[in-house]
Amino acid sequence: MDYRNLAEEEILRLKSQSCLADDWGKVLVAEAFTTEFVHHTRFSGEVRLGVFRSDFTLPGGIKKHSGLRHVTLHNVTVGDDCCIENIQNYIANYEIGQGTFIENVDIILVDKLTTFGNGVAASVLNETGGREVFINDKLSAHLAYILALYRHRPKLITRMKSIIDYYSNKHASAVGTIGKHVMILNTGSLRNVRIGDCCHICGTCRLSNGSVNSNELAPVHIGHGVICDDFIISSGSHVDDGAMLSRCFVGQACRLGHNYSASDSLFFSNCQGENGEACAIFAGPFTVTHHKSTLLIAGMFSFMNAGSGSNQSNHMYKLGPIHQGTLERGAKTTSDSYILWPARVGAFSLVMGRHVNHADTSNLPFSYLIEQNNTTYLVPGVNLRSVGTIRDAQKWPKRDGRTDNNKLDYINYNLLSPYTVQKMFKGREILMNLRKASGELSDIYSFHSAKIRNSSLVKGIHFYETAIHKFLGNSIIKRLEGISFKNSEEIRIRLRPDTTIGSGEWVDISGLIAPKSEIDLLADNIESGKIDRLKYINAEFGRMHQNYYTYEWTWVYEKIEDFYGFNPETITAQQICSIVEKWKEAVVGLDHMVYEDAKKEFSLAAMTGFGADGSRLEKKLDFEQVRGDFESNPFVTAVLKHIEDKTTLGDELITRINHLV
Repeated sequence: MDYRNLAEEEILRLKSQSCLADDWGKVLVAEAFTTEFVHHTRFSGEVRLGVFRSDFTLPGGIKKHSGLRHVTLHNVTVGDDCCIENIQNYIANYEIGQGTFIENVDIILVDKLTTFGNGVAASVLNETGGREVFINDKLSAHLAYILALYRHRPKLITRMKSIIDYYSNKHASAVGTIGKHVMILNTGSLRNVRIGDCCHICGTCRLSNGSVNSNELAPVHIGHGVICDDFIISSGSHVDDGAMLSRCFVGQACRLGHNYSASDSLFFSNCQGENGEACAIFAGPFTVTHHKSTLLIAGMFSFMNAGSGSNQSNHMYKLGPIHQGTLERGAKTTSDSYILWPARVGAFSLVMGRHVNHADTSNLPFSYLIEQNNTTYLVPGVNLRSVGTIRDAQKWPKRDGRTDNNKLDYINYNLLSPYTVQKMFKGREILMNLRKASGELSDIYSFHSAKIRNSSLVKGIHFYETAIHKFLGNSIIKRLEGISFKNSEEIRIRLRPDTTIGSGEWVDISGLIAPKSEIDLLADNIESGKIDRLKYINAEFGRMHQNYYTYEWTWVYEKIEDFYGFNPETITAQQICSIVEKWKEAVVGLDHMVYEDAKKEFSLAAMTGFGADGSRLEKKLDFEQVRGDFESNPFVTAVLKHIEDKTTLGDELITRINHLV
């Protein structure tokens, strides 16, 4: 924009409207500037003003014309059509975008060269340090995972820190920015804060040393009583109602409020925190905690739901709060659950009661950990038949609230994947070895610090085998979908993988499921300097996510012989048909278990509390009015439809290749 000096008559007019300037020669204005809407304003240092032409319509219908009233500006650029009034102290060293509304604020300033929260070290997992993650605008859950957990590669961590330092220093400035169409109302102090477009800050107490990465597609809301120090808040997030954050990263579409307090913690896409407290946690995508009595501390979580009164302890009163733990993706805690770190809980497991024996159930996913008489009992695989597990898997994609085109986290929602199924292979082997070592007639089996009952062990093997059948069969059917084969050789050619990437171990790096070989290759490239920018690292995560199904098939192909005993290089149509029959049996079997589990929610016991003053019939009618009847429940009808669709899908493939048998 072109600016000009004020004319002599404009200076006289501004003086008559109670305006002052240390040096009127340093006040520059846009070509079409008029003095009409500038009153009681003091100018200090270099100030640039746009034009004031538009009105703002506020809640309740009141209109205010853009302009400056009762404000002190020091080294400030004000864009076109801004309204700034009633600033108790002053605004210093800021560029303010067009259409921004600022009213009743104590102070807004940048008082030194600052990186606006970039490069701040959050001491996650270990409160005493050693796993610091250096927060920045482009931080993804996956990048943070490697920074926090790959400390066995010190050269990698050093290189990553230098990459983040480069980004932080590149964005360092002694002048802050407030974007276009921002609203800042009834707020305390904003110090060394960069604010993106379309942000809404209302009733906030204090923001210090941070970035609010709001934009038009995904505005950020920061509300009443909020205090944030050394922070970054990503696009689409809401921080409200007295939330207090210190050295925290808030990812895209997160919601923190109702007096939630957190320090040295990371919250990635779609996390929710209300009422409770977090300290040194790594909250991967969809970590949810709603209750006042819940403390999350020194833990790594993702797709997690914390029950009321959930608590962990990272302190055994010896060397300080140095312990950490992991609840792998999809794990849940019930009300009043407690875990003494260190511990590791397998994916999609349920934790109930108090656990002080440092269990590691990472190779036994979909389990229950239940405490009885201070002993941890493990029920392997039982969560595979739970209606809650299936409902969770369906709800997460629907609850992705990110509207920003540039998504920081690459989230894989699959319940069954090479990551979870490889654990089931290991879990099945563990259970079979336990039975072999202790005898089939043992009442109780010991696994690390947990106990497994005989019946639970037998069922666990069955659950894992059923789920493996389901996953491998799904992949094979998908691979052979829509193709007419003339002979078994054509089937074998189609089954061959498109790439060698995907064999071996897989990892879940906080929402992104990928072959470990690809993560190791990325780490190698960062160490060597081949990849040297945050955007290139994130692009690599995007590539892995995009190629997931290609890599998944490589892994499945290798497992065909391990599980079914059929060499994929010599497999026949008849053997494919037998795999599909087992797959159908597994899918329908699991769906029927889920169906029966859902039925419990409509039993007579579930109707307790309904029909408060009436008969059994009134209880049933009251229940149906509130909850509906079982057969018409949307989830139940979806399960029945799934059984029908999957049966048809399997039959279609068998029909298509049956003539080759």
